[in-house]
Amino acid sequence: MNELLLQRPNDAATGARRADALRLELESDIVTGAFQPGDRLDEQTLADRFGVSRTPLREALGQLAATGLVTLLPRRGAFVASLSFRDIVERFETMAALEAMAGGLAARRIDGPGRRALEAALEECRQEANDGDSDSYYLANERFHHVIYAQSHNTYLADEARRLHIRLKAYRRLQLRAGARVAASLAEHERIVQAIFAGEVETAERELRAHIVVQGDRLNDFIATLDSAQAR
Repeated sequence: MNELLLQRPNDAATGARRADALRLELESDIVTGAFQPGDRLDEQTLADRFGVSRTPLREALGQLAATGLVTLLPRRGAFVASLSFRDIVERFETMAALEAMAGGLAARRIDGPGRRALEAALEECRQEANDGDSDSYYLANERFHHVIYAQSHNTYLADEARRLHIRLKAYRRLQLRAGARVAASLAEHERIVQAIFAGEVETAERELRAHIVVQGDRLNDFIATLDSAQAR
């Protein structure tokens, strides 16, 4: 991560990659408790830590503000947002409802190119799951879900689902680190695709809702993973 950040930027694309790398690093620090709610994210301190100028750092902080993990206050700077565990769970419940709706519509409306895109996204998830890196799997997982949003052929729903997905991104990454969650997630993806391709609307809705919502044993695993990360 830091090796990437220390490279001299050659163009706008390199600068964008640097900002994305910074965002991921800071996102992880926030979710795992290295930064606590209310902490001020001092630009100079962070610039020194990563060996970068303030420009990509400010872009990264802006990205985090868009997800709701950071609050930007005029003339005061950036602060870690205060998000309670109840807030997180409520957002997952809402996300589950949006995903279920998108999956049901996709089961009714998916077209030929959409089928190919979803199968390709699923295959990428399989490959990343075999590699065993939960963060790399998350990126493939994200693309998988975005294909489903698109195949709902409901632009408003897709936009709202993507917006909430961004706000939950850090926590969705973290919950994949719990136990055998990656393997379980992939199995759920397989069932979701099967239902969508078969046009089984209610099954697609049910599978996606169960895939997203954190409850029962999954909620306990998520709490344990969050507590473990914050204790480091």
